[in-house]
Amino acid sequence: MPDLDVLVPLGDAVKNFTYHRSASHSLLILTLLTPLVVKLILHRHPEFVRYRVGWTLMVFLAFITHILLDCLTVYGTQVLWPLGTPPVMWSTIFIVDPAYSLPLFFGVSAAFFMSRNRPTGHVINQACLLLCSLYLVWTIGVKMHVSHVARESLARHHISYSTVVTVPSPFNSFLWRILAMGDTMYFEGYYSIFDPDQSVEYTGHKNNKFLLQGIEDHWPVKRLQWFTQSFYAVRQDAKKTIITDLRMGTQGAYIFRFQVGEIMDGAVVPVKSRRLKTQIPLSQLERLWHRIWNKT
Repeated sequence: MPDLDVLVPLGDAVKNFTYHRSASHSLLILTLLTPLVVKLILHRHPEFVRYRVGWTLMVFLAFITHILLDCLTVYGTQVLWPLGTPPVMWSTIFIVDPAYSLPLFFGVSAAFFMSRNRPTGHVINQACLLLCSLYLVWTIGVKMHVSHVARESLARHHISYSTVVTVPSPFNSFLWRILAMGDTMYFEGYYSIFDPDQSVEYTGHKNNKFLLQGIEDHWPVKRLQWFTQSFYAVRQDAKKTIITDLRMGTQGAYIFRFQVGEIMDGAVVPVKSRRLKTQIPLSQLERLWHRIWNKT
């Protein structure tokens, strides 16, 4: 239910991007919504009224565990909406990770198809849930290790930065991307838990944030700065001024890019935001897969 907010068009690309996981993922809103959902369930199934407390607990936990799982990704979840606190992005697991999702799917399927007359399906489901929960603990532990490696390696390279984030690469928790933001540069490096040492090679890139001069008060600009927590870069493509969210993707293949300005008569003017499509080449995923096992 919380993810159904993606079906609500808000008429602006940046609004669609940054209001996802806001009200629908708010701890306050979902707590208030729980008794309403329970009332609808019991209206449809009045024979279960005596289980109202159990239904309330189940619906509440379904909502809350959903938003807590989303907090473990890097996208950004506004758990305290409508308060203006920054989105939570613990970034311990990739948004899609088969090692977590497939056991859950298998367990729920077993409970649905095998538990009509015997508890086998429920036992399988509980075992799969335990496995997935242990995997989450694993990703948190790996995240702590990688964050330590990131800080140590940045210090060895004498890289000056204001903030750093470590993000698991697509579909796994073995290879991690390290992104460090400086005043005028950002630095990107990769570290695999299978690397023979804890050295990390970084590539530096200009963030070009000065290109926003003239439209720094434009709402989409300020909103993206807040939502990305400063992990963004700016570029000019022909006459377009584009903000790139650096948290998701890799150099040359970032998932979220938005045009927020346009050059007219030599000056940057604000425009209605629109998302620019990015093609992610399969060769990029193949290179990341090989990087897990081979540092060279």
